[in-house]
Amino acid sequence: MQATAYTYDPQTRSGSVLLDDGTPVPFDAAAFDAGGLRLLRPGQRVRIVLEDAPEGRRITLVTLQTF
Repeated sequence: MQATAYTYDPQTRSGSVLLDDGTPVPFDAAAFDAGGLRLLRPGQRVRIVLEDAPEGRRITLVTLQTF
């Protein structure tokens, strides 16, 4: 699934993305690390993997979207 990077904190390696419908979804350091990224800037297009969890949807992978 594609999304747009919305926030990113390099200290915690966590942040949030906006889905194409405008819904914000947070991600944690584990999801960021799984994608092998070193930095993320707001506005970048990313590819994410979502999974359903008891507390709601959660992102398990964030990586850059390439065309």
